[in-house]
Amino acid sequence: MIDTPTSRHEIEKPADDSTWHKPNLKGDWCNLYLLTMLYTMQGIPFGLSVGLPIIFQSKNIVTYDDQGSISYVLWPYAIRLLWAPIVDSFYVRWIGRRKSWFIPLQYLIGALLLYLANNTDEWLPESGKPNLKMIVCLLFVINLLNTTQDIAVDSWALTMLKKNNVSYASTCNCIGIAIGMFIGSVCPILLSSEQFCNRYLRLTPGPGGIISIKSLIFLWGVVFLLITTLVTIFKKEKDTGLEDVKINIFQNYKLIWSLLELSSMRVFLIAVLTSTIGYSTMDTVANLKLIDAGVSRDDIMLMTTAMSVLRIFLPLPLAKYTGGPKPLSLYMKCTPIRLLWSVPYVLLIYYTPFLIKNNGVVNVPIYYYFILGFIFTINELLADIMIITHLSFFIKISDPRFGGTYLTLLNTARSLSWVIPNTVILKMVDVLTFNKCSNDDYGSCSTTNFQNICTKQGHNCMTILDGYYIEAAICMTIGFVWYAIFKSHYKILQSKNNSHFIVDLKRPISVYL
Repeated sequence: MIDTPTSRHEIEKPADDSTWHKPNLKGDWCNLYLLTMLYTMQGIPFGLSVGLPIIFQSKNIVTYDDQGSISYVLWPYAIRLLWAPIVDSFYVRWIGRRKSWFIPLQYLIGALLLYLANNTDEWLPESGKPNLKMIVCLLFVINLLNTTQDIAVDSWALTMLKKNNVSYASTCNCIGIAIGMFIGSVCPILLSSEQFCNRYLRLTPGPGGIISIKSLIFLWGVVFLLITTLVTIFKKEKDTGLEDVKINIFQNYKLIWSLLELSSMRVFLIAVLTSTIGYSTMDTVANLKLIDAGVSRDDIMLMTTAMSVLRIFLPLPLAKYTGGPKPLSLYMKCTPIRLLWSVPYVLLIYYTPFLIKNNGVVNVPIYYYFILGFIFTINELLADIMIITHLSFFIKISDPRFGGTYLTLLNTARSLSWVIPNTVILKMVDVLTFNKCSNDDYGSCSTTNFQNICTKQGHNCMTILDGYYIEAAICMTIGFVWYAIFKSHYKILQSKNNSHFIVDLKRPISVYL
């Protein structure tokens, strides 16, 4: 049975954690490195899922509607709460509460990556339309397994590190995911690019990249299997002081409902669910629009590479701010700045064709790279700071007795806040874009039939208003409304002690194998 905080019974309630203890990593460095490596493994499939749309857009072989369909591969991150209680409730005790899930999941992901590598040449040919159906289905399954692994690792992080160091779990998460995303998205695009390799990596120009996407995916599959084996053999899981608190699967699902009954939790979840709408157009469509405007995918990935290095080291100096008692203050300071930063992004995308093209020929001047790099860096820097502060607060209020379910509830809200707008915005770009035929001011190119009629007459469809600009304006307006509503709520929430985010738990019947 799970009671609300107003219940008369207060059995097994954890001690109040409102007193902040200064972190001390002595004796915890190995666990810190291991946790970072586990999050790095999570980031690789996610990075691959994010990188493929860039590859498709650069080849001009998919529509924005197709891109919306490709975004479904990330939906497992938004629905993982559905099975989080199962991960928290069932395990093989002699293997370990988290390792019972981590080991088979990692082996399965490794095997599926090997299967994807074996079919890459057929599903992702050099020319022609890719087999989107098979790619989306397989990546969806891989991400499904990856999100389940994420539940186990998030829960493990709460007990792997010492109590006073647990705030560093958000640092490990951000650093590891950044490294994994770099490996999964940037590496396959740049290392398989003939242009990039000839310009930066080869002394003598040659055909193709230095390594194919197929070979990289195969390598990742092997590494997954190897690292999983090493963790299985050498890392023993400890749950000191928590093994006497076990709840069965039905009580774990009821726990979610009990958490949702907490007024502080409801307010916070609503805020998180709507927190990214304001800059979702900038995050989702901006890079694709730059590619449409003539910027090469290699240049986009070079910017991403620079940011990946920054993401790896950024959490370290931020740790003293995010590891403190009030991490959300930094989040709210960054919010209006990042919302306003969508204006330079819109202007950059609008003027890019005029800056880099001369008589239809792309010739990118040096100053354009500085402008692009500056705008891109500030946006990514603000985004990373905001992610780290949210994760730090998640960990601060989470109950380690059922950390997998608790953290998954919070992370699911954060994922939903990004995944849903991502899909909707991609699907709506073409719908909100207004075109006309070049020979008729009143002609329409809104449908495929009208476009065919226009081109058969020897004319082109011209864009009157790009849907991207409409979406950017709508999202920024929503973002400022969100800021006005939740600014005071965030200040109040981070001032409350952890008892406002914890449910009281009666000792239940344990369920394990």
